[in-house]
Amino acid sequence: MRGRKLLMLKNLMITLSRWITGIVFIFSGFVKGVDPMGSAIKFTDYFTAFRLDFMIPLSEELALLLILAEYMVGASLLLGFRIREASWGALLFMIFFLPLTLYLAIFNPVSDCGCFGDALVLTNWETFYKNCIISIPVVMAFLTRKEKPVSIPLWKEALLLAASLALILCVSLYGLTHMPLIDFRPYHIGSNIPEKMKIPEGAPTDEYETILIYEKDGKQQEFTLDNYPWQDSAWTWVETRSVLVSEGYKPLIDDFVVTDRNGNDVTRDILSDPGFVFLLISYDLEKARESSLIRADSLSWHASAGGMRFYGLTASPEMVIESKKEKLGLSYPFLLADETLLKTIVRSNPCLILLKEGTVVNKWCARDIPSKAPGSGLLLAESLNTLRKSGYRWWAFSVFAGLLLFSIFIKILPDKMTGS
Repeated sequence: MRGRKLLMLKNLMITLSRWITGIVFIFSGFVKGVDPMGSAIKFTDYFTAFRLDFMIPLSEELALLLILAEYMVGASLLLGFRIREASWGALLFMIFFLPLTLYLAIFNPVSDCGCFGDALVLTNWETFYKNCIISIPVVMAFLTRKEKPVSIPLWKEALLLAASLALILCVSLYGLTHMPLIDFRPYHIGSNIPEKMKIPEGAPTDEYETILIYEKDGKQQEFTLDNYPWQDSAWTWVETRSVLVSEGYKPLIDDFVVTDRNGNDVTRDILSDPGFVFLLISYDLEKARESSLIRADSLSWHASAGGMRFYGLTASPEMVIESKKEKLGLSYPFLLADETLLKTIVRSNPCLILLKEGTVVNKWCARDIPSKAPGSGLLLAESLNTLRKSGYRWWAFSVFAGLLLFSIFIKILPDKMTGS
């Protein structure tokens, strides 16, 4: 009797280890797959930090490969096919990422690892602790990979594999070619930028300690404001440093700054405009899709006729802006912002966003930027919003939901189909 209970407990632990590992890997792969360009940007950050610039051109391909690998490992463990291969895959992931995240936590070459994309941003130390915890079910799933085998027919295994692969590919390719199905960033449609820039009253602020460096007899020593040798003329001041002791409250958006080409800050002017403001964002004009820039120029004329403002917003230098305007005959004026900020707001190059009093009313990726619209401000905004909703977004989401249900349906089908 006792042996039977122990066997049941063991089987339960095996099942839980596979399910927990599978769910974590599916979640990690899915949130990255929703926004594959964000994952590619994170790869670029890694390559820059580790001085592997020659790998940067492969960022998108490696991001997609990581997404597919994570999701398929998770789907295999959760749905119960290819358990041995998936267990090896999960273990190899942890063997690589556990020491990597420890290095990131100690030396901080990048601000966050990006393991859960923008859906759940963790500090480097939080990521390392998370990996330590996740390693427990991963190792357990690996050690028991040959026990409690899940026997399913080849046809069902093939269908599960195809459905899982099609599901994550559908989500990822939509994110690459259009907009993320789910936008986890603070600049999503409906977000009010000024509200997300506010610091609540009474919120903690950054605390710094002043360190004074003095020198005596050729040796330097650090002092605080309480004990520095201000009365001892034998000591000579060298420098003063401010060291962050405690980090205060940080708003969701703390770097949204827009300037004109003369360096004047126009952020408040853009965010407080009671009308509609179009911003055609291109973090790199040299690499921007030129057909989209030209379509946007046509749209800018309609916007101006309707009493709305239209700007290009870029991080490119003055010479590139003038060259692109002259080459394509662009008439809309350009403003400037930081490249990292622009890559956070949008993923495609270029991308169009519509603001009203600082609220993101709508966003369009490069291939979806319209060229014509009615002249009336409200009618224009409403018609373009309708255009967005009637596009591929809902189709892609329907395919995703359908494939997920299909995978579950395949799993519960009887192994032997009855026939005549």
